Amino acid sequence: MATDLIPDDYTATLEELKQQVHAARLRVQRKANTELLRLWWGIGRTILERQAAQGWGTKVLEHLATDLRAEFPSMKGFSRANLFYMRSFAEAWPDSEAIVQRPVGQLPWGHVIELLDKLDDQDLRDWYAAKDVHHGWSRPMLAHQIATRLHEREAAAPSNFAGALERPDSDQAQEITKDPYALEFLAVDGDASERELEQRMVDRILDTMRELGPGFAFVGRQVHFDIDGDDFYIDLLFFHVEQLRYVVIELKTTKFTPADAGQLGFYVAVVDDRLRIHDKHQPTVGILLVAGKNDTVVRYALASTTQPVAVSRYELGEEAQKALPDEDAITRAFADELARGIEAEAGS
Repeated sequence: MATDLIPDDYTATLEELKQQVHAARLRVQRKANTELLRLWWGIGRTILERQAAQGWGTKVLEHLATDLRAEFPSMKGFSRANLFYMRSFAEAWPDSEAIVQRPVGQLPWGHVIELLDKLDDQDLRDWYAAKDVHHGWSRPMLAHQIATRLHEREAAAPSNFAGALERPDSDQAQEITKDPYALEFLAVDGDASERELEQRMVDRILDTMRELGPGFAFVGRQVHFDIDGDDFYIDLLFFHVEQLRYVVIELKTTKFTPADAGQLGFYVAVVDDRLRIHDKHQPTVGILLVAGKNDTVVRYALASTTQPVAVSRYELGEEAQKALPDEDAITRAFADELARGIEAEAGS
């Protein structure tokens, strides 16, 4: 006999159906995006062929754009500029079938435009397209990564991971480093007060966290350890959720010295002993962010440190370098705003 009472399994069933709807909508969106890219590629290929055979010029493309907009008034994308992008798209990826098999075929059109606008090297276009798909970047983030030459910075920090960690763990740990870290967006006027500079850092701190890269989860700032009555404080402590390891980050507003590597190695050893669950977590690593470094000095210092650490420079605007506050101010601004961001996401 039918009943109006909500059955016990209703909530679970509703969630299952919602997941099915979300998955179906995502498949439809992806298919629609792929078909749109095919269309844009086809138009671009036709333009290329007509230009080669008939010598079509700019005036013809302007006329073509006008006629296409008149024929399809509800459809966006038929501007003269976009027709040129379609042409460049077909020229950059000449095999139409290969497009859907490559990462570029999964990107929104605006992202494809960024690749065409900002890069001339085809291998780099494919490299950034693959990174974009893997990390789910926004268009501004893609533009930022291209502008700051991520392909040169990623996994580039000098480290002793190869000697301090077993492979393939050492390779994985190296992947989460960058050199340098691009923090130019924190730039302020040289005469700004410390409080004003701190506020600027707070305003843009989430951008800074994104620059660290995907996978970093915030654990705490000025993390305290009592070691037989002596107090020690770690600037910033993270847990990398993809690699299942703690990451100690220390900040120095001065040029690297060998003592910095020793201090960071000490903190890595403490975290590895006190916090790491050895049968579940990978070894703890440390990343030192410094205002400047001599790579030869770094190499010698890392060779004398048994704990896995890396050293990377950070880049700020020229005026920001002049007005940079002390390390405690940087740590406080980094961590406080990150904590607020996490709390806001938890409450949303």
